[in-house]
Amino acid sequence: MDNVSVVKMFFLSGLNEANDYRVTLVSLTLLYYCMILFFNISVIMIIILDQNLHEPMYIFLCSFCMNSLYGTTGFYPKFLFDLFSSSQQISYEWCLLQAFVMYSFICCELSILAVMAYDRYLAICRPLHYQSVMTKSKVSQLICFSWFTPFCIFSINVVLTSRLRLCGVNIDRLFCLNWVIVQLACYESDTFSNDITAYFTMIIYFSHGFFIIWTYMHLIRTCVKSKDDRVKFMQTCVPHLVSLVTFIFGTLFEYIYLRFSSTDSPQSLQNFISIEFLLIPPVMNPLIYGLKLTKIRKRFFFFTAI
Repeated sequence: MDNVSVVKMFFLSGLNEANDYRVTLVSLTLLYYCMILFFNISVIMIIILDQNLHEPMYIFLCSFCMNSLYGTTGFYPKFLFDLFSSSQQISYEWCLLQAFVMYSFICCELSILAVMAYDRYLAICRPLHYQSVMTKSKVSQLICFSWFTPFCIFSINVVLTSRLRLCGVNIDRLFCLNWVIVQLACYESDTFSNDITAYFTMIIYFSHGFFIIWTYMHLIRTCVKSKDDRVKFMQTCVPHLVSLVTFIFGTLFEYIYLRFSSTDSPQSLQNFISIEFLLIPPVMNPLIYGLKLTKIRKRFFFFTAI
């Protein structure tokens, strides 16, 4: 039997119980997506246009906001289209693409958070070596690492998934994810390669998490000894910690729901848990950094006052 999928279309059933308030959902979703675009683009443009902000910390923040735009663009336009449509369908190719975007967005987020933690570690714990280590070349390499690694890994993942023969077309979610597509594979399909790739990916990004913990152990140890370092920590590390905690809770809820979801819970609750990482961080991150980092806050109010 040819081991390729004959499925041409998937049906997303996450909106089945939302028929009575779709107009409200359209209005709120459109407004929220515009907020995401406005806040993230504002931070990106402020950093690009202001030469004084062409420093590693702000360049990483710019990359962070770009990733938010990337991930949310993979979800919100399709979701808005589904709200207008009587049946929520997505082609096989677009489903694979959306799965790629969702996973690469999540892993890019963690990679960038790890890079930002490394930057703060050098700035506070190794200030004398900061300028010599965090050169323009190093910054470029770290940004390429944070984007290129997830793209490579999940390109392989999606290619492996595309080789599976599928025996189902119903996805009980608002969007496509690679693991959900793999669960639709026929019994005789070999998903061993997919499982190995998934475990390999988990090892890589768990190591990112351990690296962040390691850097913050050193940061806290250093800041306890110095008042100036404590001030620097509160100004530059607290926004990073808030983003990190929000990201961890969002992805943890998504993982628990993905692996251990119960059909007994309300569909609206299941939907919220599944898209929490697309709701809170994309708006909260630019806001918390914009309000906490003085240079960005001043520039934002300057541009809005013009």
